[in-house]
Amino acid sequence: MSAALEHHYLKVNGIRFHLVRTGSGDKLLLLLHGFPEFWWSWRYQLEAFADRYTVVAPDLRGYNETDKPARGYELHVLVQDIVELIQALGFQRAYVAGHDWGGMIAWSLAITHPERVERLIALNMPHPARFYEELQRNPEQRRRSRYILFFQIPWLPEAFLSARDGAAFERIFRSTPVDRLVFDDETIRRYKQAMARPGALTAALNYYRAIGRHGAGSLFRGTGMRVHAPTLLIWGEQDVAFAPEVVQDTERFVADLRICLLPHASHWVQQVAPDEVNAAMKAFLEV
Repeated sequence: MSAALEHHYLKVNGIRFHLVRTGSGDKLLLLLHGFPEFWWSWRYQLEAFADRYTVVAPDLRGYNETDKPARGYELHVLVQDIVELIQALGFQRAYVAGHDWGGMIAWSLAITHPERVERLIALNMPHPARFYEELQRNPEQRRRSRYILFFQIPWLPEAFLSARDGAAFERIFRSTPVDRLVFDDETIRRYKQAMARPGALTAALNYYRAIGRHGAGSLFRGTGMRVHAPTLLIWGEQDVAFAPEVVQDTERFVADLRICLLPHASHWVQQVAPDEVNAAMKAFLEV
């Protein structure tokens, strides 16, 4: 990786965050990872955008080197983390890109704090309202989301995911043929190592448990679930976690929407198709 990466620690919203930073542009590009990842999932984007932006990829609450409190995984807390992180980095607004759970946080930030989001990029995470609608009425989406119900159970998911040196993570990352080509043993080792840190696995599962118990609470009250920022939805169509219908009708909630479909990419889109993702992001951000 040719871009110089700096590792920093910041006290944000009551806990210590670890983040990786590169570039020195006057615009902030914030990259939010998903489950079960950490900042490393953005390695190709950190390098590609360092010449034009200040690029920051944090370890989200509970992940890798960021603190792992016993509580505080409700969606409104995760959103507040990012509001305060933007400010702690010396900015008022950011270009925000989020994948998977990071995408859920990014969508929620854009809906509830439009003043903080210059432009939004969501990668293989549908608009929260569209995901909820499909979960209610689409049997295929319910089938694909059964793992979320499993994650609600105390201690058993931890035992399952950590068994045999985290072998389940290998299956998660190598779930399609393209994934098996991209996720080599060294990359898998990095993800296993991050999830093996004390408390990390329970913290990651607590995202699902908090949303299962509390939903979004009153976070979206009065918003109409509308996103006002220009938005790019990048979608790897080989996603095994989401039914394809979740992408449809997103324009009901997003007035300025662009969709980039990548037919041969999987859920881990920015890692398996970095050139296509980076080109789509650049075209969108540099309008």
